[in-house]
Amino acid sequence: MTINDKDFRIDVTSEIGSLRALLIHSPDSGLGKVVPSKAQDWLFEDIVHLDTLRKKEYDYYIKLLLYFLDSGKIKGKLDQVDIDRSFFKPDNKDFHASTKVLELQVLLSDILQETDIRKKLVASVCAIEGCSYRMQLKLIDTDPIQLAKIFISGALNDDEMIFAPIPNLIFSRDIGIAINNHVLLNKPAKKARFRETLLMRYIFFNHPLFAEFRDNILEIPETVHHFLRPGEDNEQKTTLEGGDVMMVSPDHLIIGCSERTSTSGADEAIKLLFEHNVVKKVTVVKIPNKRDYMHIDTVFTQVRRDMWVILHSLAIAEKPEKEAGPAAWFADKKSKEKTEIVQFRQGKKPKTFDNIEDLLTDISHKDLGYEGEVKFIYSGNNTFPFDAREQWTDSCNLLAIKEGVVLGYDRNDKTVEAFVNQGFNIIPVAELLQKFESDELNPKTITDTLILIPSAELSRARGGFHCMSMPLWREAIK
Repeated sequence: MTINDKDFRIDVTSEIGSLRALLIHSPDSGLGKVVPSKAQDWLFEDIVHLDTLRKKEYDYYIKLLLYFLDSGKIKGKLDQVDIDRSFFKPDNKDFHASTKVLELQVLLSDILQETDIRKKLVASVCAIEGCSYRMQLKLIDTDPIQLAKIFISGALNDDEMIFAPIPNLIFSRDIGIAINNHVLLNKPAKKARFRETLLMRYIFFNHPLFAEFRDNILEIPETVHHFLRPGEDNEQKTTLEGGDVMMVSPDHLIIGCSERTSTSGADEAIKLLFEHNVVKKVTVVKIPNKRDYMHIDTVFTQVRRDMWVILHSLAIAEKPEKEAGPAAWFADKKSKEKTEIVQFRQGKKPKTFDNIEDLLTDISHKDLGYEGEVKFIYSGNNTFPFDAREQWTDSCNLLAIKEGVVLGYDRNDKTVEAFVNQGFNIIPVAELLQKFESDELNPKTITDTLILIPSAELSRARGGFHCMSMPLWREAIK
């Protein structure tokens, strides 16, 4: 099954333009093999129940995406696709095979059909994972569809695991990001994600779907003489993950420096983007290096050109205490808990912002041309302790499927209240799908809506729908 589409293009100029194509990866059997002792090494906070996560949660996401992006694949079939789930399985002949809702595993199996690519990729994966030479030969002779499944799940069959799973592959945004008509590939911070990056490089450089854009694929280099740095876990490593990158307007990109993206990674990305004239300005938002705020998209995402959802405690600058003594003064200066924001512009002096709200207001006004008051919806309705609790379960990590229509988890009740207060319609995904099927509602005309998707298991993985999407094509904002 080779996915191709002569009309396909890479073109992302905002966070909120109507989605036309995106790359996702449905939960695979590797997620069901994460054990408690390795969960944090593999960047999960907890183990998930795979069957529930698929059937009662993630499958709704796929159906919803198809209604918005490729309705011919799902319209009229809503009741039948859940019967045996083959519609959702990339290695099955009845898989939906959408060229708009692209499945990473299918693209991988496509390129593995080529003998030369298969040999090179097998050798690369085996080198990373320390496989024996005989195992390498065995994998080269494996059917491409099965081999793609092995590379992702780590299992030769249901019982025999030959290397670790890569459960974070469901967070497809972290692997790379489309910036206008370019793709910036990531450099992950954690070893657990190295295989993901390798697979993604092979897909983008070898799949016919991306052939026209091959010269526009950017890879972040390491710093010069990086191999001379002392230690394995040096803080100056060049790392960048897609959850820390936001395309907010055709000329403006945000890069977060966080637990996963280093200042060196941001520096190399800016050099690369300016050298290729991809954007005119890049704003670096340095957030506290804490697990709570893994990427900037766990702290804020965009809803409309005039509206953002955000964690209030990181949104605004703290006021200095009056008559603070030396201890408080110097502790404040040294604190790593502060957010710092610097905007770099080609040929101009860097510009600073006092806080995230000021930056986002500036984007809405100057980059997106909005002239009214910019609104903020706060995690947990800015009520303690729900603000922190709900940010932890991705209240700020929303995916705009079109301007004003966003997907979020059903468990963040206080954040939902904040959306209601701003005049949004709130609808559970199962109800919405039935209304689409019966033509009671239309994906093209729906506005100002927060769609709630079940999340008891999905939220254990610490990532929302912004993380679980790599937009490749969005319509330009008018």
